[in-house]
Amino acid sequence: MARRFIVEADGGSRGNPGPAGYGAVVRDAETGETLAEVAEYIGTATNNVAEYKGLIAGLRAAYALDPEAGVQVRMDSKLVIEQMSGRWKIKHPDMRPLAAEAKAIVPPGRAAYEWIPRERNKHADRLANEAMDAGKRGERWQPKVPPGGTLAAGAPEAAAPADDALAAPAATGAPAVGWGSADLGTPATFVLLRHGETPLTPEKRFSGSGGSDPELSDVGRHQAERVAAALAARGTIQAIVASPLRRCRETADAVARRLGLEVRVEEGLRETDFGAWEGLTFAEAKERYPDDLAAWLASTKVAPTGGGESFAAVTRRVAASRDKLIARYTGRTVLLVTHVTPIKTLVRLALGAPPESLFRMELSAASLTAVAYYADGNASVRLLNETAHLR
Repeated sequence: MARRFIVEADGGSRGNPGPAGYGAVVRDAETGETLAEVAEYIGTATNNVAEYKGLIAGLRAAYALDPEAGVQVRMDSKLVIEQMSGRWKIKHPDMRPLAAEAKAIVPPGRAAYEWIPRERNKHADRLANEAMDAGKRGERWQPKVPPGGTLAAGAPEAAAPADDALAAPAATGAPAVGWGSADLGTPATFVLLRHGETPLTPEKRFSGSGGSDPELSDVGRHQAERVAAALAARGTIQAIVASPLRRCRETADAVARRLGLEVRVEEGLRETDFGAWEGLTFAEAKERYPDDLAAWLASTKVAPTGGGESFAAVTRRVAASRDKLIARYTGRTVLLVTHVTPIKTLVRLALGAPPESLFRMELSAASLTAVAYYADGNASVRLLNETAHLR
């Protein structure tokens, strides 16, 4: 019989919006034992954003403990419970990607949602306030309950659990990766491979998901074979996932042949749709659409001319795919064969860098980048734009 967990989550903002944080606790539904605590200060945010962040963290913590478990989520946020249960529409644009992120963690049918009054959610509320207090001091919140259960010496007992429930997945928190961080187990590691060259690459033309879907050039096929040989020599790749576009699938297939693995296609890893700019050089786009291009460079919320896709929209879908893949490949090393924008976006999110950092990274064709994702929700960039295998 699958295990059952109870996830209690909360979030708060001192100002709404203002300094914000979240907290979540995972309990064993049968024994009531506290299995994990997670909390984090998230900077300036609204109450609703903080509450959704707490939900996501709690789900990830439960999933890390047992990916097959069922989850009963209990929160005092009527908004989050009703939206996640499907009874209320999600109208606010800031809430939609967060709800999608939460839904991607737990397989359909594994999670149930229940509203509880605030007095029954004191444990998660305490964690959220601890995280906000730590953030005010310039510190990171530290868990008193390590993953798997048992309170640390001197830690206060958790509040008594609620009654029986269903159950489900997920995990997260806040300790820093590095000196003094807890042993969080083997991370999910994404080795990010930009596809090999196409005929458009050396000409530096916009080549997204709305254009001609070019194949690899002879140079690109050679690059794919070189990176395949390098990855085979390292022997660390356990799965391969690729963008649906031809240049990525061809690159992924070259690696898959060497490693004896199958390629799974993930729609969310496709490149930006550059609209009317597809196939143009930057200079050509600037000549034909000067105002549109200037606006695009000034804001990630602006889409390219002709129904293209903004970088903000790309970020939402890439983040949703990231969380789905983290949940699927917990503790494993997976090769993601994708494009410039998705790779830069994953690096930017891992670093907590501002949106303009997308314009300040260089990613060569067939280059390798790596990001590790830990059970507490933190990420560590381990490699960026490696091209030694091509020389």
